[in-house]
Amino acid sequence: MSDLPVTFDELPTACGGRIGVATLNAPRSLNALSLEMVHQLEAKLDAWAVDRSIVAVWLEGSGDKAFCAGGDVVALYRSLTEAGENRGAGRDSLLAETYFTAEYHLDFRIHTYPKPLMVWGDGIVMGGGLGLMAGGYQRIVTETTRIAMPEITIGLYPDIGASWFLNRMPPGVGAYLGLTGAQLNARDALDLGMADRFIPRERRGLVLAALTEADYGDRSGVALRAGVQAALDRHEDRATAPTGQVMPRIDHLQALVGAVDAATAVSRILADEADDKWLAANRQRLADGCPLSAQLVWRMLDRHAHTSLADAFRDELVLSVQCCRHGDFVEGVRALLIDKDKAPRWSHADAGSVPEEAIQALFVSPWSSEDHPLRDLGLGHRVG
Repeated sequence: MSDLPVTFDELPTACGGRIGVATLNAPRSLNALSLEMVHQLEAKLDAWAVDRSIVAVWLEGSGDKAFCAGGDVVALYRSLTEAGENRGAGRDSLLAETYFTAEYHLDFRIHTYPKPLMVWGDGIVMGGGLGLMAGGYQRIVTETTRIAMPEITIGLYPDIGASWFLNRMPPGVGAYLGLTGAQLNARDALDLGMADRFIPRERRGLVLAALTEADYGDRSGVALRAGVQAALDRHEDRATAPTGQVMPRIDHLQALVGAVDAATAVSRILADEADDKWLAANRQRLADGCPLSAQLVWRMLDRHAHTSLADAFRDELVLSVQCCRHGDFVEGVRALLIDKDKAPRWSHADAGSVPEEAIQALFVSPWSSEDHPLRDLGLGHRVG
Protein backbone atom coordinates (compact mmCIF):
# COMPACT_ATOMS: atom_id res chain seq x y z
CA MET A 1 0.00 0.00 0.00
CA SER A 2 1.23 3.48 -0.84
CA ASP A 3 2.35 5.78 1.98
CA LEU A 4 1.00 8.83 0.17
CA PRO A 5 -1.85 10.56 2.10
CA VAL A 6 -3.97 10.54 -1.05
CA THR A 7 -3.56 8.09 -3.91
CA PHE A 8 -4.73 8.69 -7.46
CA ASP A 9 -5.62 6.39 -10.33
CA GLU A 10 -7.26 6.73 -13.72
CA LEU A 11 -9.54 3.99 -15.01
CA PRO A 12 -9.89 3.73 -18.81
CA THR A 13 -13.42 3.86 -20.20
CA ALA A 14 -14.85 2.03 -23.19
CA CYS A 15 -15.30 5.32 -25.05
CA GLY A 16 -11.63 6.30 -24.75
CA GLY A 17 -11.89 8.50 -21.66
CA ARG A 18 -10.78 7.95 -18.09
CA ILE A 19 -12.37 8.01 -14.63
CA GLY A 20 -10.21 9.84 -12.11
CA VAL A 21 -10.12 8.01 -8.76
CA ALA A 22 -8.88 9.77 -5.62
CA THR A 23 -8.52 7.75 -2.41
CA LEU A 24 -7.90 9.24 1.04
CA ASN A 25 -5.17 6.99 2.35
CA ALA A 26 -4.92 7.26 6.12
CA PRO A 27 -7.09 4.37 7.38
CA ARG A 28 -5.48 4.25 10.83
CA SER A 29 -6.78 7.78 11.52
CA LEU A 30 -10.08 6.98 9.79
CA ASN A 31 -8.83 9.10 6.88
CA ALA A 32 -8.77 12.29 8.96
CA LEU A 33 -8.28 15.17 6.55
CA SER A 34 -4.77 16.62 6.87
CA LEU A 35 -3.54 19.82 5.24
CA GLU A 36 -1.36 17.76 2.90
CA MET A 37 -4.43 15.78 1.81
CA VAL A 38 -6.28 19.01 1.08
CA HIS A 39 -3.44 20.36 -1.06
CA GLN A 40 -3.03 17.10 -2.96
CA LEU A 41 -6.75 16.76 -3.65
CA GLU A 42 -7.19 20.30 -4.92
CA ALA A 43 -4.14 20.11 -7.18
CA LYS A 44 -5.35 16.88 -8.78
CA LEU A 45 -8.94 18.12 -9.12
CA ASP A 46 -7.63 21.24 -10.85
CA ALA A 47 -5.62 19.08 -13.29
CA TRP A 48 -8.51 16.72 -13.97
CA ALA A 49 -10.91 19.60 -14.52
CA VAL A 50 -9.02 20.75 -17.63
CA ASP A 51 -8.07 17.29 -18.89
CA ARG A 52 -10.59 16.51 -21.61
CA SER A 53 -9.94 12.78 -21.34
CA ILE A 54 -11.22 12.75 -17.72
CA VAL A 55 -14.97 12.20 -17.94
CA ALA A 56 -15.76 11.93 -14.21
CA VAL A 57 -14.14 11.75 -10.76
CA TRP A 58 -14.63 9.20 -7.98
CA LEU A 59 -13.63 10.13 -4.40
CA GLU A 60 -13.41 7.51 -1.63
CA GLY A 61 -11.58 6.58 1.55
CA SER A 62 -9.28 3.61 2.14
CA GLY A 63 -10.11 0.86 4.60
CA ASP A 64 -13.52 -0.44 5.54
CA LYS A 65 -14.35 1.88 8.45
CA ALA A 66 -14.56 5.44 7.16
CA PHE A 67 -14.72 7.68 4.15
CA CYS A 68 -13.35 10.49 6.35
CA ALA A 69 -13.93 10.95 10.07
CA GLY A 70 -13.21 14.69 10.06
CA GLY A 71 -10.47 17.29 9.94
CA ASP A 72 -7.06 16.85 11.52
CA VAL A 73 -7.99 18.59 14.77
CA VAL A 74 -5.08 17.00 16.66
CA ALA A 75 -2.60 18.79 14.38
CA LEU A 76 -4.49 22.02 14.96
CA TYR A 77 -4.43 21.45 18.72
CA ARG A 78 -0.68 20.89 18.72
CA SER A 79 -0.06 24.01 16.66
CA LEU A 80 -2.04 26.03 19.20
CA THR A 81 -0.44 24.56 22.32
CA GLU A 82 3.09 23.47 21.43
CA ALA A 83 4.98 26.59 20.41
CA GLY A 84 8.36 25.93 18.88
CA GLU A 85 10.16 24.81 15.77
CA ASN A 86 8.08 22.54 13.50
CA ARG A 87 5.10 22.91 15.78
CA GLY A 88 3.25 26.18 16.17
CA ALA A 89 3.22 29.47 17.97
CA GLY A 90 0.63 28.89 20.64
CA ARG A 91 -2.69 30.63 20.17
CA ASP A 92 -1.02 32.86 17.56
CA SER A 93 -0.27 29.87 15.31
CA LEU A 94 -1.13 30.46 11.66
CA LEU A 95 -1.98 26.81 11.01
CA ALA A 96 -5.67 27.34 11.81
CA GLU A 97 -5.90 30.11 9.21
CA THR A 98 -3.94 28.08 6.66
CA TYR A 99 -5.83 24.85 7.28
CA PHE A 100 -9.37 26.20 7.28
CA THR A 101 -8.69 28.44 4.28
CA ALA A 102 -7.43 25.49 2.26
CA GLU A 103 -10.18 23.16 3.46
CA TYR A 104 -13.02 25.54 2.67
CA HIS A 105 -11.51 26.41 -0.71
CA LEU A 106 -11.41 22.70 -1.57
CA ASP A 107 -14.97 22.16 -0.33
CA PHE A 108 -16.21 25.02 -2.49
CA ARG A 109 -14.24 23.64 -5.45
CA ILE A 110 -16.14 20.38 -5.10
CA HIS A 111 -19.50 22.18 -4.94
CA THR A 112 -18.68 23.97 -8.21
CA TYR A 113 -16.68 21.25 -9.98
CA PRO A 114 -17.25 21.27 -13.76
CA LYS A 115 -17.29 17.48 -14.17
CA PRO A 116 -19.42 14.82 -12.44
CA LEU A 117 -17.76 14.13 -9.09
CA MET A 118 -19.00 11.12 -7.16
CA VAL A 119 -18.35 10.54 -3.46
CA TRP A 120 -18.45 7.01 -2.07
CA GLY A 121 -19.65 7.88 1.44
CA ASP A 122 -19.12 4.45 2.97
CA GLY A 123 -18.60 4.12 6.73
CA ILE A 124 -17.98 7.13 8.96
CA VAL A 125 -18.51 10.56 7.40
CA MET A 126 -18.04 13.33 9.95
CA GLY A 127 -16.99 16.98 10.05
CA GLY A 128 -14.40 17.60 7.36
CA GLY A 129 -15.42 14.38 5.63
CA LEU A 130 -18.91 15.75 5.23
CA GLY A 131 -17.36 18.91 3.80
CA LEU A 132 -15.85 16.80 1.01
CA MET A 133 -19.06 14.87 0.47
CA ALA A 134 -21.63 17.66 0.63
CA GLY A 135 -20.76 19.23 -2.71
CA GLY A 136 -20.48 16.06 -4.78
CA TYR A 137 -22.59 15.69 -7.91
CA GLN A 138 -23.58 12.17 -6.82
CA ARG A 139 -23.20 11.41 -3.12
CA ILE A 140 -23.47 7.69 -2.57
CA VAL A 141 -24.28 6.14 0.80
CA THR A 142 -24.24 2.50 1.88
CA GLU A 143 -25.62 0.37 4.70
CA THR A 144 -22.55 1.29 6.78
CA THR A 145 -22.76 5.07 6.36
CA ARG A 146 -22.74 7.06 9.60
CA ILE A 147 -22.91 10.82 9.19
CA ALA A 148 -22.57 13.35 12.00
CA MET A 149 -21.48 16.88 12.79
CA PRO A 150 -20.33 16.43 16.41
CA GLU A 151 -18.33 19.65 16.63
CA ILE A 152 -20.16 20.68 19.79
CA THR A 153 -18.15 17.99 21.59
CA ILE A 154 -14.84 19.79 20.84
CA GLY A 155 -15.86 23.42 21.26
CA LEU A 156 -16.37 24.13 17.57
CA TYR A 157 -19.59 24.26 15.49
CA PRO A 158 -20.74 22.65 12.20
CA ASP A 159 -18.59 24.42 9.62
CA ILE A 160 -17.52 23.05 6.17
CA GLY A 161 -20.47 24.91 4.62
CA ALA A 162 -22.99 23.47 7.09
CA SER A 163 -24.10 27.00 8.01
CA TRP A 164 -25.54 27.01 4.48
CA PHE A 165 -26.69 23.44 3.83
CA LEU A 166 -28.26 22.79 7.26
CA ASN A 167 -30.60 25.66 6.45
CA ARG A 168 -31.86 23.71 3.43
CA MET A 169 -33.31 20.94 5.57
CA PRO A 170 -36.86 20.92 6.98
CA PRO A 171 -37.32 23.72 9.55
CA GLY A 172 -35.57 23.03 12.84
CA VAL A 173 -33.81 19.86 11.73
CA GLY A 174 -30.48 21.55 10.96
CA ALA A 175 -30.49 23.27 14.34
CA TYR A 176 -31.24 20.02 16.16
CA LEU A 177 -28.48 18.17 14.32
CA GLY A 178 -25.99 20.94 15.00
CA LEU A 179 -26.81 21.15 18.70
CA THR A 180 -26.76 17.43 19.37
CA GLY A 181 -24.26 16.02 16.85
CA ALA A 182 -26.87 13.36 16.08
CA GLN A 183 -25.68 10.38 14.06
CA LEU A 184 -27.49 9.82 10.77
CA ASN A 185 -27.74 6.71 8.65
CA ALA A 186 -28.05 6.35 4.89
CA ARG A 187 -31.84 6.81 4.86
CA ASP A 188 -31.55 10.00 6.90
CA ALA A 189 -28.95 11.31 4.44
CA LEU A 190 -31.31 10.62 1.53
CA ASP A 191 -34.30 12.14 3.33
CA LEU A 192 -32.42 15.31 4.27
CA GLY A 193 -30.76 15.95 0.91
CA MET A 194 -27.28 14.97 2.10
CA ALA A 195 -27.03 12.02 -0.30
CA ASP A 196 -28.31 11.14 -3.76
CA ARG A 197 -27.97 7.36 -4.02
CA PHE A 198 -28.08 4.25 -1.87
CA ILE A 199 -25.89 1.45 -3.20
CA PRO A 200 -24.90 -1.56 -1.06
CA ARG A 201 -21.22 -1.62 -0.14
CA GLU A 202 -20.63 -4.94 -1.90
CA ARG A 203 -21.48 -3.35 -5.25
CA ARG A 204 -18.64 -0.81 -5.26
CA GLY A 205 -16.58 -2.79 -7.77
CA LEU A 206 -19.59 -3.29 -10.01
CA VAL A 207 -20.35 0.43 -9.93
CA LEU A 208 -16.81 1.33 -10.97
CA ALA A 209 -16.99 -1.24 -13.76
CA ALA A 210 -20.29 0.23 -14.95
CA LEU A 211 -18.76 3.71 -14.98
CA THR A 212 -15.91 2.52 -17.21
CA GLU A 213 -18.40 0.91 -19.59
CA ALA A 214 -20.75 3.92 -19.80
CA ASP A 215 -21.17 6.09 -22.89
CA TYR A 216 -20.06 9.67 -22.31
CA GLY A 217 -21.06 10.88 -25.77
CA ASP A 218 -19.58 14.13 -27.00
CA ARG A 219 -17.98 14.88 -23.60
CA SER A 220 -20.27 17.84 -23.01
CA GLY A 221 -21.42 18.41 -19.44
CA VAL A 222 -24.84 16.98 -20.27
CA ALA A 223 -23.33 13.85 -21.82
CA LEU A 224 -20.94 13.30 -18.90
CA ARG A 225 -23.75 13.58 -16.36
CA ALA A 226 -25.97 11.27 -18.41
CA GLY A 227 -23.24 8.63 -18.55
CA VAL A 228 -22.72 8.75 -14.79
CA GLN A 229 -26.44 8.64 -14.07
CA ALA A 230 -26.99 5.63 -16.32
CA ALA A 231 -24.16 3.70 -14.65
CA LEU A 232 -25.38 4.44 -11.13
CA ASP A 233 -28.99 3.66 -12.05
CA ARG A 234 -27.94 0.07 -12.72
CA HIS A 235 -26.89 -0.49 -9.12
CA GLU A 236 -29.00 1.78 -6.94
CA ASP A 237 -31.12 -0.14 -4.45
CA ARG A 238 -32.78 2.49 -2.30
CA ALA A 239 -35.46 0.06 -1.14
CA THR A 240 -32.88 -1.77 0.97
CA ALA A 241 -31.65 1.32 2.82
CA PRO A 242 -32.07 1.21 6.62
CA THR A 243 -35.03 2.79 8.36
CA GLY A 244 -34.57 6.51 8.91
CA GLN A 245 -34.27 8.12 12.32
CA VAL A 246 -35.10 11.76 11.60
CA MET A 247 -38.29 11.79 9.54
CA PRO A 248 -40.25 9.46 11.86
CA ARG A 249 -39.44 11.90 14.70
CA ILE A 250 -39.57 15.18 12.80
CA ASP A 251 -42.61 16.60 14.60
CA HIS A 252 -40.94 15.95 17.93
CA LEU A 253 -37.64 17.51 16.83
CA GLN A 254 -39.35 20.60 15.46
CA ALA A 255 -41.33 21.02 18.68
CA LEU A 256 -38.07 21.01 20.66
CA VAL A 257 -36.26 23.70 18.69
CA GLY A 258 -39.00 25.71 16.99
CA ALA A 259 -39.57 29.45 17.49
CA VAL A 260 -37.19 29.84 20.43
CA ASP A 261 -33.66 31.04 21.15
CA ALA A 262 -30.59 28.85 21.56
CA ALA A 263 -30.71 28.62 25.35
CA THR A 264 -34.38 27.65 25.33
CA ALA A 265 -33.84 25.04 22.63
CA VAL A 266 -31.00 23.51 24.63
CA SER A 267 -33.15 23.48 27.78
CA ARG A 268 -36.03 21.82 25.94
CA ILE A 269 -33.82 19.10 24.48
CA LEU A 270 -32.17 18.38 27.83
CA ALA A 271 -35.54 18.26 29.58
CA ASP A 272 -37.07 15.93 27.01
CA GLU A 273 -38.06 12.66 28.67
CA ALA A 274 -38.94 10.69 25.54
CA ASP A 275 -38.09 7.00 26.00
CA ASP A 276 -36.04 6.74 22.82
CA LYS A 277 -32.41 5.56 22.55
CA TRP A 278 -31.52 7.78 19.58
CA LEU A 279 -32.95 10.89 21.26
CA ALA A 280 -31.29 9.95 24.57
CA ALA A 281 -27.85 9.65 22.92
CA ASN A 282 -28.34 13.04 21.31
CA ARG A 283 -29.43 14.52 24.62
CA GLN A 284 -26.32 13.24 26.38
CA ARG A 285 -24.03 14.58 23.68
CA LEU A 286 -25.57 18.03 24.09
CA ALA A 287 -25.39 17.81 27.88
CA ASP A 288 -21.64 17.10 27.68
CA GLY A 289 -21.05 19.58 24.86
CA CYS A 290 -19.76 23.13 24.80
CA PRO A 291 -22.31 25.80 25.81
CA LEU A 292 -20.56 28.43 23.69
CA SER A 293 -20.76 26.11 20.68
CA ALA A 294 -24.51 25.77 21.16
CA GLN A 295 -24.85 29.53 20.81
CA LEU A 296 -22.58 29.53 17.74
CA VAL A 297 -24.63 26.81 16.05
CA TRP A 298 -27.76 28.89 16.47
CA ARG A 299 -26.12 32.14 15.44
CA MET A 300 -24.58 30.75 12.26
CA LEU A 301 -27.82 29.21 11.07
CA ASP A 302 -29.54 32.53 11.59
CA ARG A 303 -26.80 34.48 9.82
CA HIS A 304 -26.86 32.23 6.76
CA ALA A 305 -30.53 31.47 6.29
CA HIS A 306 -30.52 33.53 3.08
CA THR A 307 -26.87 33.97 2.07
CA SER A 308 -24.73 32.26 -0.56
CA LEU A 309 -22.48 29.28 0.10
CA ALA A 310 -19.44 31.47 -0.56
CA ASP A 311 -20.60 33.98 2.06
CA ALA A 312 -21.11 31.16 4.54
CA PHE A 313 -17.57 29.87 3.98
CA ARG A 314 -16.12 33.36 4.44
CA ASP A 315 -17.97 33.77 7.73
CA GLU A 316 -17.01 30.28 8.85
CA LEU A 317 -13.34 31.02 8.26
CA VAL A 318 -13.50 33.97 10.65
CA LEU A 319 -15.38 32.02 13.29
CA SER A 320 -13.28 28.85 13.04
CA VAL A 321 -9.99 30.74 13.40
CA GLN A 322 -11.34 32.73 16.33
CA CYS A 323 -12.65 29.58 18.02
CA CYS A 324 -9.10 28.21 17.87
CA ARG A 325 -7.51 31.39 19.19
CA HIS A 326 -10.04 32.55 21.75
CA GLY A 327 -12.81 29.97 22.09
CA ASP A 328 -13.13 26.54 23.70
CA PHE A 329 -11.67 24.48 20.85
CA VAL A 330 -8.32 23.77 22.52
CA GLU A 331 -10.00 22.61 25.73
CA GLY A 332 -12.49 20.46 23.86
CA VAL A 333 -9.84 18.64 21.84
CA ARG A 334 -7.71 18.18 24.96
CA ALA A 335 -10.51 16.51 26.87
CA LEU A 336 -11.79 14.31 24.05
CA LEU A 337 -8.70 13.37 22.05
CA ILE A 338 -5.49 14.28 23.92
CA ASP A 339 -5.93 13.52 27.62
CA LYS A 340 -9.16 11.63 26.90
CA ASP A 341 -10.54 12.41 30.35
CA LYS A 342 -13.85 13.51 28.78
CA ALA A 343 -14.07 16.24 31.40
CA PRO A 344 -13.74 19.52 29.48
CA ARG A 345 -13.63 22.71 31.49
CA TRP A 346 -15.85 24.85 29.29
CA SER A 347 -15.68 28.61 29.63
CA HIS A 348 -19.39 28.85 30.48
CA ALA A 349 -21.64 26.71 32.62
CA ASP A 350 -24.56 26.52 30.20
CA ALA A 351 -25.88 28.07 27.00
CA GLY A 352 -27.99 30.57 28.90
CA SER A 353 -24.98 32.03 30.74
CA VAL A 354 -22.92 32.81 27.63
CA PRO A 355 -22.77 36.64 27.39
CA GLU A 356 -23.48 38.31 24.09
CA GLU A 357 -20.09 39.98 24.07
CA ALA A 358 -18.37 36.56 24.18
CA ILE A 359 -20.29 35.51 21.09
CA GLN A 360 -19.70 38.74 19.23
CA ALA A 361 -15.96 38.67 19.93
CA LEU A 362 -15.63 35.46 17.92
CA PHE A 363 -17.19 37.10 14.87
CA VAL A 364 -14.61 39.88 14.72
CA SER A 365 -12.61 39.24 11.56
CA PRO A 366 -8.80 39.20 11.80
CA TRP A 367 -8.78 40.60 8.25
CA SER A 368 -10.25 43.52 6.35
CA SER A 369 -12.65 42.61 3.54
CA GLU A 370 -9.83 43.28 1.04
CA ASP A 371 -7.45 40.92 2.88
CA HIS A 372 -9.87 38.09 3.65
CA PRO A 373 -8.26 34.83 2.43
CA LEU A 374 -11.53 33.74 0.77
CA ARG A 375 -12.47 37.15 -0.61
CA ASP A 376 -12.61 35.87 -4.22
CA LEU A 377 -14.48 32.67 -3.40
CA GLY A 378 -17.58 32.22 -5.52
CA LEU A 379 -16.96 34.94 -8.06
CA GLY A 380 -18.48 33.66 -11.27
CA HIS A 381 -20.04 30.60 -9.59
CA ARG A 382 -23.59 29.78 -8.57
CA VAL A 383 -24.45 27.05 -6.08
CA GLY A 384 -27.87 25.70 -5.18
